[in-house]
Amino acid sequence: MTAVRAVTVPSALLLTHGAGGDSSHRLLVALQEQLELPVWRMDFPYRKAGRGFPDRAPKLIEALLTEVEVASDTLGVDPESMAFGGRSMGGRICSMAMAQGMAAVGLVALSYPLHPVGKPDRLRVEHFGDLAVPTLFVSGDRDPFGTPDEFAAHVGAIAGPVRQYWLKGQGHNPKPECDREIIGVVAEFLSSLKAGTAL
Repeated sequence: MTAVRAVTVPSALLLTHGAGGDSSHRLLVALQEQLELPVWRMDFPYRKAGRGFPDRAPKLIEALLTEVEVASDTLGVDPESMAFGGRSMGGRICSMAMAQGMAAVGLVALSYPLHPVGKPDRLRVEHFGDLAVPTLFVSGDRDPFGTPDEFAAHVGAIAGPVRQYWLKGQGHNPKPECDREIIGVVAEFLSSLKAGTAL
């Protein structure tokens, strides 16, 4: 009989930043400080190099996969027991990496950019059908990158359980006073993964 190793799921959360930000974003720092599990914040290479415009998705995904190895080794956790996510573009890149086979136990997508502003026909959902992990979307209900109705039309393609949480009166960059609310929602979602009851 093969021994089964007990693993705390999720063992850690790796967070990525939005296209115009970096790992020092206020909310990412607050999540690291206030969540009960280890949180690893990463910067994509273009930000480390001081550039403002992101690399193309394949290069960002490659950088994420490299960072996963560094984070798991440093934190001493199994990379397959980690959850991933981030703000805007960062959460999207994590979702794309998962759809391409990156092991993960959950996705935390903060202000996911469903489409560019003013271009609702340019949807960023082509990989949703290959997402099979529990997924949390937290967005402002006035986010021009995706409305509640637009999300409702597409999240059903995700094979894993999906939870959506809408911040009332907020846009793509929720105000600082929303941080506590967001942290609470993320903490509850991560706890549900640990209990195996993610909805």
